[in-house]
Amino acid sequence: MTLSPCPMCGRWESDADLRIAELEHSYVILNRDQFFPGYTLLFTKTHVTELFHLDHGVRSELTEEISRVAAALFDAFRPAKINYELLGNMVPHMHWHLVPRFASDRLWPRPIWSEPHDEALLTPEAYRRTIERIREALA
Repeated sequence: MTLSPCPMCGRWESDADLRIAELEHSYVILNRDQFFPGYTLLFTKTHVTELFHLDHGVRSELTEEISRVAAALFDAFRPAKINYELLGNMVPHMHWHLVPRFASDRLWPRPIWSEPHDEALLTPEAYRRTIERIREALA
């Protein structure tokens, strides 16, 4: 039985147009579907599936990276709440869905997975502007 390659391991290269930042332990990219404006993915540089697989120091530093990106999203978008999702059931590579949530969004206050929605794809220029907005808040 051959396992298919991890889709997250190559994401930094395959979604180069969505890159926001390379941090010490993680990569940060904008999610292509922007149904939730500012929806960002943060994933570990190394293939790991569980937090407890990381040594304490790396785990602590990674948590700081997640917090730093969440704070930047909050500064850039001023949402009512930031949602943090760490699942890994479908893509077994540690990654967080960091999702600014607004009281005006159609699924508020339910989880983003509570009902299907059409993808909201942006123009290349709109992706670039959104990425720049987040990068400025990260600086």
